[in-house]
Amino acid sequence: MSEIGLTYIVDDDPLYNFGTKKIMEITSFTKQALFFLNGEEAWEDFQQRIENNDQMPDVILTDINMPLMNGWQLLDKIGSVSYDHPIKIFVISSSINQEEMDKAKKYDYVSDYIVKPLTLDKVKTLKVKILEGQY
Repeated sequence: MSEIGLTYIVDDDPLYNFGTKKIMEITSFTKQALFFLNGEEAWEDFQQRIENNDQMPDVILTDINMPLMNGWQLLDKIGSVSYDHPIKIFVISSSINQEEMDKAKKYDYVSDYIVKPLTLDKVKTLKVKILEGQY
């Protein structure tokens, strides 16, 4: 991957989203970032992109605990459909619960589990690893 074209940020915390947006801008992480307040919104957009053969996300950063559809449910939905675009998916959570970390690793299409907060250094490192194919 030579650049990150589209990134989904799925989190119900407006303050977290504001900070993440600023970090994405400062690091030039992605050409376009779309923010969703729950998994259901992200899933609807994802499905529509498949149906319309639109640009798919290159990266998805999803929280776990959200209303309507949580991160686990979103991961299950994404894993239930087929698409022809490589997507790097990361679970981003404030939880340091080992069971949740282990659960994320059981999804073979989840690249990593990252503990919040997302910092400038974490995002810079994440970008480099994605672009260098380490994920």
